[in-house]
Amino acid sequence: MNPVKIGLFGIGLDTYWPQFSGLEERLRGYVETVAGRLARPGVEIVNLGLVDNPEKAQAAGHAFRQADVDLIFLHVTTYALSSTVLPVVRRAKVPVIILNLQPAAALDYATFNRMGDRTAMTGEWLAHCGACPVPEIANVFNRCGVPFHQVTGLLHGDAEAWAEIDGWMEAARVAHVMEHNRLGVMGHYYNGMLDIYSDLTQQCAHFGGHIEIVEVDELAALRRQVSDAQIALRVEEFRTSFDVQPDCPPGELERAARTSVALDRLVAEHRLGSLAYYYMGTGNVENEDAISSIILGNSLLTARGVPVAGELEIKNAQAMKIMDSFGVGGSFTEYYAMDFTADVVLMGHDGPGHLAIAEGRTKVRPLSVYHGKVGRGLSVEMSVKHGPVTLLSVVQTRDGKLKLLAAEGESVAGPILEIGNTNSRYRFPIGARRFVNAWNSHGPAHHCAVGVGHILPKLEKLAALLGMECCRVC
Repeated sequence: MNPVKIGLFGIGLDTYWPQFSGLEERLRGYVETVAGRLARPGVEIVNLGLVDNPEKAQAAGHAFRQADVDLIFLHVTTYALSSTVLPVVRRAKVPVIILNLQPAAALDYATFNRMGDRTAMTGEWLAHCGACPVPEIANVFNRCGVPFHQVTGLLHGDAEAWAEIDGWMEAARVAHVMEHNRLGVMGHYYNGMLDIYSDLTQQCAHFGGHIEIVEVDELAALRRQVSDAQIALRVEEFRTSFDVQPDCPPGELERAARTSVALDRLVAEHRLGSLAYYYMGTGNVENEDAISSIILGNSLLTARGVPVAGELEIKNAQAMKIMDSFGVGGSFTEYYAMDFTADVVLMGHDGPGHLAIAEGRTKVRPLSVYHGKVGRGLSVEMSVKHGPVTLLSVVQTRDGKLKLLAAEGESVAGPILEIGNTNSRYRFPIGARRFVNAWNSHGPAHHCAVGVGHILPKLEKLAALLGMECCRVC
């Protein structure tokens, strides 16, 4: 994938340079400081330096557009005309973050007032007055329909401000991932689950990316090509990656291994970054065999950054990809039950789990029946790591839009349902009753994605960059 491209420019007023010695060089130094702080692996900083007149602004707009930047940071170093800003962002047409970062917490008033030379004093003041033109810029952006966001603080030693900036960088990176993701769709919907039916064009309109329709028949054909040696190696990988229970039949492990190897090849050939699947396979032995032995392979893929959502829940495959791209997992889940005694909600799902965020090793158990589905075979049983968690749902609204729905809670220890499915106990700061009512009031599908840690501020930033609403339950 191409690197995330972050545009950066500072603004000033060229009229000042002959009036105040050293001011221009000082402000350029501020911009270079920001550029250094933004640099990180996988990110290309397109730094255009100081833009100080309308002509340079026009050129900067063309330069950002040619560079195909994903996001622009506008560093307001001193007073500058809004005419040096608008041409840049109009031409680039990407989200803008205004950085109002003062070089010091406050001027040393006594020292400043003893300078004696009022021209030098004015130059010193101008080196600290970045806040001055922000209302002007905001006015012009609003009147021109340019969405923008702000970070206000200090250039040096301000953990809060730089955490905000890092959050915007992370959100831009995830937006870039979604823009270039290839989402595989294999099979058909679970008959009658009206909530999960999705408009694929709508998904592309909101997240970008490409949706690749893949055939279960192709997976079945690839299974025929898997060798005994490949099966043996994959069984060993299962034993390393999972806690395979003693009652798992060797034949079932080999059947799952064959499908897992074929599934990896399918994903590689179609260059998939995520997958939504479901298939009955009734009347076609090979297809049914493939789908009923897919859970372990899908769990390995999910742990490797290719999240897989069952029941063809495309919206949730997107939510899982977002969470995984933020580095927090993104396991497929739904309500299992409520424990009113402990004030927790039990949530989990059959099918694949995200091994990388499991509490301990993920167990593999044999099931004589897949409830509500065709076939039998091996399944995974895991709980999400105890500690802070974030839930995310991609919600389709009545007006034909998508929005993000999120909540922060905690995965807590306690008894779970040992039925060969993923299953965790979640406690929420507003309590189980209020959480369930509040979450349901937004009309989400019954699936969501769960990841470790509290990342709601990052999700809100991602939604802002994508032009989507983000609703916070708790």
